[in-house]
Amino acid sequence: MVSQPERAPKAMVTSTHELATRAGLEILRRGGNAVDAAITVGFVLAVVHPEAGNLGGGGYMLVRMADGETRAFDYKESIPAAAKLDRFPASDRPYVGFKTAGVPGTVAGLAAAHQRFGKLSWSTVLEPARRIAADGFPASQRMEIVLKLQVPVMKQFPEAAKLFLHGSDQPLRQGELLKQPELAATIRRIQKKGWREFYEGETARRIAADMAANDGFLTLDDLRAYKAYDKEPLSSTYRGHTILTMPPSSSGGFPLLHMLNVLEKLPMKVGMEGSAESRHYLAEAMRRAYRDRSLYAADPAFRPVPIGQILDKEYAARLAASVRADRATPPGEIPRLEAQTTSSNELNFESAHTTHYSIVDPQGNLVSNTYTLGSFYGSQVVAKGTGVLLGDMTGTLASGAKSAQRNARREGMGATGFQPGARMASTMAPVIGLRKDGSPWFALGTPGGGTISNTLVQVIVNLIDYRMSLRDAIEYPRIHHGFEPDRIEAEPAALVYDVASRLEKMGHRLAPRLRTQGDVHAVMIEEKTGMRIGWSDGRRGGRAEGY
Repeated sequence: MVSQPERAPKAMVTSTHELATRAGLEILRRGGNAVDAAITVGFVLAVVHPEAGNLGGGGYMLVRMADGETRAFDYKESIPAAAKLDRFPASDRPYVGFKTAGVPGTVAGLAAAHQRFGKLSWSTVLEPARRIAADGFPASQRMEIVLKLQVPVMKQFPEAAKLFLHGSDQPLRQGELLKQPELAATIRRIQKKGWREFYEGETARRIAADMAANDGFLTLDDLRAYKAYDKEPLSSTYRGHTILTMPPSSSGGFPLLHMLNVLEKLPMKVGMEGSAESRHYLAEAMRRAYRDRSLYAADPAFRPVPIGQILDKEYAARLAASVRADRATPPGEIPRLEAQTTSSNELNFESAHTTHYSIVDPQGNLVSNTYTLGSFYGSQVVAKGTGVLLGDMTGTLASGAKSAQRNARREGMGATGFQPGARMASTMAPVIGLRKDGSPWFALGTPGGGTISNTLVQVIVNLIDYRMSLRDAIEYPRIHHGFEPDRIEAEPAALVYDVASRLEKMGHRLAPRLRTQGDVHAVMIEEKTGMRIGWSDGRRGGRAEGY
């Protein structure tokens, strides 16, 4: 977190690790813009925050340039061509190992953003990550704690165990220096030969060879064929403010805007924050948006998503009219779209172990980026000779599709989501907000799996409706309703006794969250002064820093 500076900062970077934040600022000081800094932060987090930061996973980047140009970069992993669902055992738990690796999208996605908007050279923006990987950095307390949890699984994979478990089953301890020479060499190859080296060069060949030697699905052809998508963002308004977010394959962007469209028709006023009425209206908007997410989330390259109908303001008005002020809505009473259902509910599991960073530069360019390996340390596989941890998206989709198959046998439905080339419809949803006059205001995002959209909606409501400071909007206690199960989950301080009692009398089922919800990293431009503000969520820690 950052204290009030003596001089108003003109640029701000927020991320989950101070080395990544400072590397981003280093690039900004050298004349780079927010996109240059975003590439740097993404590569550095792959070095210093390997539980989620990555080169071997995927995610989404949202960019809003000072001249008004906005782009959404979809670089989610895809399923390898050779992946077969029948080669995964029946399980309700996520898988690990070589079969779980998807086709990585991060390098292609960051490169696509850099090619379109970057100012500094590709080699320059990657250099901080190469340097830290080569020289090493001290392991954090969080790294030690998380690695202790990974030992039973990670010790099965020699390359990962060599890096993180002293080659056996003893995790790195806080303060120990972690050097990653193979990852440094990989970054150096990508610096010298360009981003395609990761997909077509020596790095790609090493990844493919290790996969082939260990019965994995990922091949050199899969790597060569991967493409990041450069798209128009989804856009809607909330009380006159423009909110930009990711289109599908994100399944977090449209529910976020869906909820805001409904809440816009409901009384969310200063003084209501934390009240039973406020929590009730939030939960009702959540259950409606997550119902539609369960029906329509998909990779649009494989199944259509009726975004226009879902985000239609008239549909939102119809949903808002079905909300009663004194009673929770039974699931069967929620109005429905006339659109055909396209999903078969494969999205039964999505890891919360993701990370986000936000950046604003002196020109007012904004970047909001969320990316992931899937579970903690992804597949647990470090591709031999590369230092690159690979994500577990294929295994995650397989687990969901296996569950859907079992449901299909009970319900007469078909499971269609596990297809070669498909991208997991992830709830990651980076956000950029504009003021009523169209000027840039904030960029934010969070990890949290299925809770992501709900976390971000509450921060936006706190900023716009309750007029909180950025810090207070992020730190305020949160709730979650995911439609199924039909209950409100709440952080410990979110529902005081009288609020909880009133919600139960309305018919809401309540369930305390065992852990905190989300880890928001945000930047903002103050309206009157133009000062850049940043805040990193206190729930997991992080670093917001400006100059």
